[in-house]
Amino acid sequence: MLEKYLYFYRLSSFGHSNISTPQLSRSISENIIKMSTSNTDSHQTEKPKHTNRLITEKSPYLLQHAHNPVDWYPWCQEAIDKAKKENKLIFLSVGYSTCHWCHVMEKESFENEDVAKVMNEHFVNIKVDREERPDLDRVYMLFVMATSGGGGWPMSVFLTPDLRPVTGGTYFPPEDRWGRPGFKTVLLSLAKKWKENQAQFLEASRNIMDALEKIAKVDVKTSSVPGEATWNKCVRRYMMSYEPEFGGFGNAPKFPQSSIFNFLFHYYARDKNNTEGKKCLEMCLHTLTKIAKGGIHDHVSSGFARYSVDNHWHVPHFEKMLYDQAQLMVAYKDAYLATKNKFFADVVRDIVKYVNRDLRHDYGGYYSAEDADSYPTFDASHKKEGAFCVWEYNELKSLLGGKYIGAISYLDVFCDYFNVAESGNISPESDPHKELTNKNVLIIYGSKEETMLNFGLTQEQFDNVIFDCINILYEERQKRPRPHLDSKILCSWNGLIIAGLSQAGQGLGEKCFVEDAIKTAQFVKEYLYDHNTKTLLHSCYRGDNGNIVQTKQPIHGFLDDYAFLIKGLLDLYEASLDLKWLNWARELQIKQNELFWDDENGGYFTCSTEDTTVVMRLKEDQDGAEPSGNSVSCHNLQRLAAYSDKSVAPEGGEHEREMAKKLLIAFSKRLNDSPTALPEMMSALMFYNDSPTQVLIAGGSADPRTLELVRAVRSRLLPGRVLAVADPADAPAGMSDILMARIRTAGDVPTAYVCRRYACSLPVTDVKQLEDLLDKA
Repeated sequence: MLEKYLYFYRLSSFGHSNISTPQLSRSISENIIKMSTSNTDSHQTEKPKHTNRLITEKSPYLLQHAHNPVDWYPWCQEAIDKAKKENKLIFLSVGYSTCHWCHVMEKESFENEDVAKVMNEHFVNIKVDREERPDLDRVYMLFVMATSGGGGWPMSVFLTPDLRPVTGGTYFPPEDRWGRPGFKTVLLSLAKKWKENQAQFLEASRNIMDALEKIAKVDVKTSSVPGEATWNKCVRRYMMSYEPEFGGFGNAPKFPQSSIFNFLFHYYARDKNNTEGKKCLEMCLHTLTKIAKGGIHDHVSSGFARYSVDNHWHVPHFEKMLYDQAQLMVAYKDAYLATKNKFFADVVRDIVKYVNRDLRHDYGGYYSAEDADSYPTFDASHKKEGAFCVWEYNELKSLLGGKYIGAISYLDVFCDYFNVAESGNISPESDPHKELTNKNVLIIYGSKEETMLNFGLTQEQFDNVIFDCINILYEERQKRPRPHLDSKILCSWNGLIIAGLSQAGQGLGEKCFVEDAIKTAQFVKEYLYDHNTKTLLHSCYRGDNGNIVQTKQPIHGFLDDYAFLIKGLLDLYEASLDLKWLNWARELQIKQNELFWDDENGGYFTCSTEDTTVVMRLKEDQDGAEPSGNSVSCHNLQRLAAYSDKSVAPEGGEHEREMAKKLLIAFSKRLNDSPTALPEMMSALMFYNDSPTQVLIAGGSADPRTLELVRAVRSRLLPGRVLAVADPADAPAGMSDILMARIRTAGDVPTAYVCRRYACSLPVTDVKQLEDLLDKA
């Protein structure tokens, strides 16, 4: 057990008052830390008193700390060499620019000159943006979770000069309080113990690393792929954890984990008459409805916040992440395909509106996030969480009180529909720091019909009132100080948005969404791809003049960059029918295999062997806010295989199928023991056992009859669907000749084949015949 090596962690006075038995988990927690007052940054009205070497970085998070009195280094060899030369511990601080508690710790400790003096005298201090370096974040978060039983950001870890962790945690208050050691206490205690007991520190760190490597090792104890019992167990677990009143799985804080929706929709669509499948659909639709009506959904400016602090999806943590928008596009698109309910399609369009308006660079790439915190007014000295988004009743009264439809006040209709109260609608439990007193977060508890009935309005009248009110509030909100925008552009998250836009464009028949996805894919190829080495770069940045800039030493792509982009390109091929995206996906898959595949045990490592400062290569085995790169890769491998025939020839796809099998075997214990840890991989497991549904269409790509056949495919919720279209006028470049040989037109009439378990139907030319084939379980 790791705990026996944590001598210094237990010994020192800065440890938690109660050290729980370490939870030897390989996954990253989504724990939320609720602590002190949340006033954060202040305006820079004068020339900064301090400037450190972070000023030359591109990361918005690192730049936020460039004027701290702390002598910060980015993660670099210079800092590591300094720690070795001066024989000092390294203090590693990891966070991200829209992290609320990162702002708190900066304000309380890193801007404090007395604390900075201790840090600079006794430690080499390194600041890391977790979104820039997810490989480092995962390694040291594994340590924090294993030693403390929880994790989160900011992450604070102390390392030996050879980068081995000795102790750490998350947020530390500036002074001792709430039973937690103050940060200055931690620093002084550790510095003293490092000088007095260095040999024992080093021994403990070596033992800790040995224990972590055992935790991180993925044991392969079987040669078979799990079967139906495994995904049925997963479904039953979700049914048990489902919260029936407001939806979701588990209690507050609530995250809209889209991988769960992907799995449950897939389970339902396999057999739409299955009783448990119908329950899966019901859980998805109810949860997605409550999320869309909740305060986690920005009813004024569109888009979704990261999570809600309560059970009702009411009071959010107000930051908006690109990866959430991308994945929720897919979830609401699936809900629309399953029901044809316009409500869900409108939510998709709402998300697209938000990301295109507020998160997109003119060249086509998408930024990472918007912050939760902002200044309440332009002359305010401190930021507050949610200041950009919340409303006081009197403010709404001044904006809406003079507008009427007949004798009915817009204000009354709006307040009824969005649950606005004169004294605010936020419970004290959701506002422990009293920042939201008298504030309202808009939430819909009832329905349009109830408000229409209350005021005697027609549907058209109601829609017009709400539309006008939202526009008035949106314009008023633009007069407020905006939250910080993290203008970092990540390959991985842009891969997810390409997938989201491509799928939304197909499902809703919105060509413009597909065009947006194409522009983003072109952006990635221009700015996040090295054409000489055929490798991806992880990030690029918006420069001061709005152009795209890169760091002196670009960060090379990680597993998620490849997996998420390949997924996006496969979706983009099916949305655009342009083979160049499929061909690029194949090239990237070959490179991904070369860089990250574990030849011994199967599965993919998070990072390559290139950076020797990364002390451990991990395999991510948790589908959380983002899906695991292994889970997405398992889907990708099977989809790429399905574009080829089932043969051992290089173009036949058997190699990809075999890799998907090895990956599922590598994670079989995790899938069986903790099925809800990997819902995205569980979907890939069903895909593997069922085999893909291949829909092969031959016909002119501009022929309306071909497009009608394609539309019939895109308008259905089909699990494991692979769509290929061959225009007889084009050579099948990039597509297996063996596969495409199965696609032939019936004379000059566009023709479709539906293939399941590698057996194809008779050709059909009629849309109704194709729909009947597709609707078979």
